[in-house]
Amino acid sequence: MPPMTPQLARLLLAGAFLGLVIGARAAETKPNVLFLFADDMRADSIAALDNKFVKTPNLDSLVQRGFVFNNAYCLGGNSAAVCTPSRNMLLSGKAFFRWKEFVPPGGKGGKGSIAPGDAPNWPLSMKDAGYLTYHQGKKGNTAPLIQAKFDHDLYINENLDRTCGEPGKMISDDTVKFLKERKDTRPFFMYLAFANPHDPRVAAGNYMNLYQRDQVPLPKNWLPMHPFDNGDMIIRDERLLPWPRTESDLRQTLHEYYAVITAMDAYMGRILQTLKELGQLDNTIVIFSADQGIAVGSHGLLGKQNLYDAGMKSPLIFAGPGIPKGRSDALIYLLDIYPTICDLVGGPIPAGIDGRSFKPVIAGQKKTVRSDLFLAYRHLQRAWRDGRWKIIRYPEVNVTQLFDLKNDPEEMKDLANDPAQAARVEQMMTKLKAAQQKFGDDLPLIVDNPKPAKWAPPSAEELKKMDQPKGGKKKKK
Repeated sequence: MPPMTPQLARLLLAGAFLGLVIGARAAETKPNVLFLFADDMRADSIAALDNKFVKTPNLDSLVQRGFVFNNAYCLGGNSAAVCTPSRNMLLSGKAFFRWKEFVPPGGKGGKGSIAPGDAPNWPLSMKDAGYLTYHQGKKGNTAPLIQAKFDHDLYINENLDRTCGEPGKMISDDTVKFLKERKDTRPFFMYLAFANPHDPRVAAGNYMNLYQRDQVPLPKNWLPMHPFDNGDMIIRDERLLPWPRTESDLRQTLHEYYAVITAMDAYMGRILQTLKELGQLDNTIVIFSADQGIAVGSHGLLGKQNLYDAGMKSPLIFAGPGIPKGRSDALIYLLDIYPTICDLVGGPIPAGIDGRSFKPVIAGQKKTVRSDLFLAYRHLQRAWRDGRWKIIRYPEVNVTQLFDLKNDPEEMKDLANDPAQAARVEQMMTKLKAAQQKFGDDLPLIVDNPKPAKWAPPSAEELKKMDQPKGGKKKKK
């Protein structure tokens, strides 16, 4: 190696400086990424996505200039609080079956466990791609180990946010302040996990007054009660209203639900307007989605502890530089969003994750990157769907459902017991088992002694007894 001369030292220093300048200019060309993420929001809860009752002008504007996915799903849940595994899968790119051996601090592994914070995960991948990373959202039922990897990791008081009458204001206030005061010149990746429209749903009068309760439409597939025991019939979410569900009760619930969505939409619009005023909106990829759907009356259910489309399907919109206007029926997992964004901003897609980039769908190069989807809820429900058909299996009660989603998108006509569909049911059960093996799911789809499928709501006295602690000890809260 030649000796270091003053001339050589100056050349090396100049080369290093030029490298920094080139790197900084490359960073300037990358788009910002703003991910707006709702909590418990059905895929059909946006006006521009064929819901003519709800008022969502800012989300409508994203739809009108962006790319919409009609079939985006949460893979499912290993706990009744489905938002926990949903967010962990979203940020890790891995299905929850991969976490069985992980023991979170102060907890136990296995069912209900969360993803570790080790790489790869979305915030670390975005940092590696040259991004300033920012997270803000609710604290409960999230992915705290991964969220801690963001450069800025902030939390709101979700109960206060949900009951103050201005849902979404807390995140909006902090985000606008951060954007206006930001000194870092790197492009930003912001993950804003709103706490709405999850219950309790409280919206100020100006939002509530936009709707007339007696005109609130019920879901097309609403029922007074679910026709059989799905395994979690008396979970907290399902006890928010009495059985049987009445039209009056459901209209009140939906009135509050839509009013909260309208308020949240307004505060999301405030963030988008701030970006516009700062000259950043045209260079920002904006994504909107939700951790999963929610029944709010569909099939006689209220919560998200089910594998119907009402429970597991989410809205998904992309808008911004390089994103064409369009709409696709491609089958998508929410955990596919992470590698897709890496692909869109020119970063590497991490190896060893379950997520797949659907950039080719956005670019018009492919119609889909997945031919089918596997869905799972605890040890109680499993489902598989392709482009048209969907089968749901409830092993504990030996019940199977089959739906033709092309002709019955609301899943109202169960064809599982139709003799003409016997071969299809058998074929789809085989594909369901193959999907289980692919994801490392060992749940038997048939049990030796199934429970009775027939179900009747418990009386008030029976519910009281269920809530009493066993052994005379108080339940831990």
